[in-house]
Amino acid sequence: MDTNIGALNSCKPASSDLGSPPNGAASAIQSSAPPHAALAFPDATMGRHLARRLVQIGVTDVFSVPGDFNLTLLDHLIAEPGLNLVGCCNELNAGYAADGYARSRGVGACVVTFTVGGLSVLNAIAGAYSENLPVICIVGGPNSNDYGTNRILHHTIGLPDFSQELRCFQTVTCFQAVVNNLEDAHELIDTAISTALKESKPVYISISCNLPAIPHPTFSHEPVPFSLSPKLSNQMGLEAAVEAAAEFLNKAVKPVMVGGPKLRPAKACEAFIELADACGYTVAVMPSAKGLVPEHHPHFIGTYWGAVSTAFCAEIVESADAYLFAGPIFNDYSSVGYSLLLKKEKAIILQPDRVVIGNGPSFGCVMMKDFLKALSKRLKRNTTAYENYHRIYVPEGHPLKCEPKEPLRVNVLFKHIQDMLSSESAVIAETGDSWFNCQKLKLPRNCGYEFQMQYGSIGWSVGATLGYAQAVPEKRVIACIGDGSFQVTAQDVSTMLRCGQNTIIFLINNGGYTIEVEIHDGPYNVIKNWNYTGLVEAIHNGEGKCWTTKVFYEKELIEAIQTATGPKKDCLCFIEVIVHKDDTSKELLEWGSRVSAANGRPPNPQ
Repeated sequence: MDTNIGALNSCKPASSDLGSPPNGAASAIQSSAPPHAALAFPDATMGRHLARRLVQIGVTDVFSVPGDFNLTLLDHLIAEPGLNLVGCCNELNAGYAADGYARSRGVGACVVTFTVGGLSVLNAIAGAYSENLPVICIVGGPNSNDYGTNRILHHTIGLPDFSQELRCFQTVTCFQAVVNNLEDAHELIDTAISTALKESKPVYISISCNLPAIPHPTFSHEPVPFSLSPKLSNQMGLEAAVEAAAEFLNKAVKPVMVGGPKLRPAKACEAFIELADACGYTVAVMPSAKGLVPEHHPHFIGTYWGAVSTAFCAEIVESADAYLFAGPIFNDYSSVGYSLLLKKEKAIILQPDRVVIGNGPSFGCVMMKDFLKALSKRLKRNTTAYENYHRIYVPEGHPLKCEPKEPLRVNVLFKHIQDMLSSESAVIAETGDSWFNCQKLKLPRNCGYEFQMQYGSIGWSVGATLGYAQAVPEKRVIACIGDGSFQVTAQDVSTMLRCGQNTIIFLINNGGYTIEVEIHDGPYNVIKNWNYTGLVEAIHNGEGKCWTTKVFYEKELIEAIQTATGPKKDCLCFIEVIVHKDDTSKELLEWGSRVSAANGRPPNPQ
C-alpha cells in the first residue's frame, strides 16, 4: 500500500467527497463492491475501514501522537484521501484539540498509544465527557497474541493484567471497544462510533497493533451502510408534557426562557429560538451556553449567572413567576456557590430527553427538540418580562481611556477585543478571569464562542484553540489565555504554526493563578514569570508565519491589534498583555468569595 508518511505533519484541512455531515450526523453510503470481493482490494483493512468511518461522520482531521503500538494504524489513517493527521506535541493537547474540533464539527477524534498515551489523554477525554462532546478516542493496543498470556508488556505498570487503561476509560466514556480480533472488529468500531454520536459523549476504541493492515471481508467498501436511527419521543408523553407546560406558562404573568449547555447535545438550539420567536419571552443563557443562542435576537438580555450575571439579567430572571430552563447544568460554579435565587416550583426544567414541571409531574422519553417545537404552537405571546427589562435597563458605561503611560487595564483590553469581533471570528475563553471578561462580550451574528465550564481544566484552551481553528479555517479564532493556564499546555502553539493557522492569542500576564487567588490565596498561586513572547519566538524558530509583541499601554495595544488584523492577518499573532496582578473583573471577585464560602462549609453534624 502506498502511504504518505509526510501527511502526519500536514495540517491543511483535508477535502472529502463525502462532505462534512452537519452536527456529526453520519451519511449512509451505499457501496458497489460486493463483500466477497473484499480481499481483492488492498484497502479492505481495519485501518482503512476506521478511516472511512471517520470521514463519513464529518471528521477530516485527527489529532495524534505516535507510539510504537499505533504506528501501523497511523499509516492506514493517512492513506485515506479524505483524512488529515495532525501531529500534536503531547496526548493531553491532542485530546483538547479533539474537544475543540467537536465543538464546531459535532464530532472529533484523537489517536494515541497504549497506556502511556491513553492515561495522558484521559484528562481531556474526561473534560469532553463532562461537556457532552462526542470524541472518538483511539488507542493503539497490544499485539492480539498477548491477551490472556500472563506476559508483562512495556508501557504498562508492570503487571501481567494490562487492563488498567480500559478500567480508567470506563468511567469517562459511554462505550469501550477492545478490538483484538478481526471477526467482530467491524461491528465493534461501528457500534462505538454510532454510540458516541447518539449519546454525545466520548468513546474508547483500542486496536491491537498487529491488526490494522490485515485485509478481511467485513472491511470491504461499506458492506453495511453507516447510519444512525433517530431518537424518537414517546408521542403520548410528548403531548402530555406540552399540555402541562402550556398550562403552567400561559397562566404566568412574566415568564422567561433560559438556555443551558445541553442545548448542544440535544441539537435543540434552533427549536429554542423558534419557541422564543413564537412566545415573545425574554431570552437569557446560562454562562456555559454562551454562543449557543444568538445574541442579536431581539429579546436576548444576556447571561444569567446569579450574582455575577450581566447587567439587569438576574433581576429579570429571578423575579419571574415562571422560568423555562432548557438543558441546564446547576453546579457550584454555575450557581455561584449555590446562591441562585430560584424556586423549583416556578421552573420547567428540560433535559435532552426529559421534562420536569415545577415540583412535578415529570415526563420521560420526550426529546427536547420535539418538545420545544410543539410547545411553540401552544403558548400565548407574552412580552411582559422583556418590557420590564427595558424599563430598568441603563446602558453600561464604557471603560475610561487609559492615560498615555497608565498601565493597561483588563477592562480596557476587552473593550478593544469587543471591537474586533465579527461573524468571521470565534472566541475561546480559558478557565480563569477570561471566563468573566469574555462572558460580557456581545457576540455578533455567527461569531463562535467556546469555554469549558463544567470541567474547568486550566490549559484546555491551547489545544481547544488548535482543534477549533482546524475545524473552521474560515473563522479567525481569538483566544484569551492567562499566563498560569498557558504554562500548562503552551507546546502546541507549535502545531498551530505547523498547520498555518492565523489565530490571535491574547496572553494576559498578571503573574499567577488569579482565579485561585480570589477563591483562596496563598504562595502557591504565584508562578515563575516567563518571557512569553520570547518563548513563542523560540517555538516559531523561523518556520511558519508568526508575529509576537508585548504591550504595556493602551496605545501599544491599539497598534498591536491594527497590525494583527492588517499586515499580519495571515499570521499566528501572539500578543502578551501585561496587567497588574490584582486587576480582575468585579464578577470574579464576587464569584470567588461565594465559591470560597461554599468550599469552606463545615461538616454537617453527625
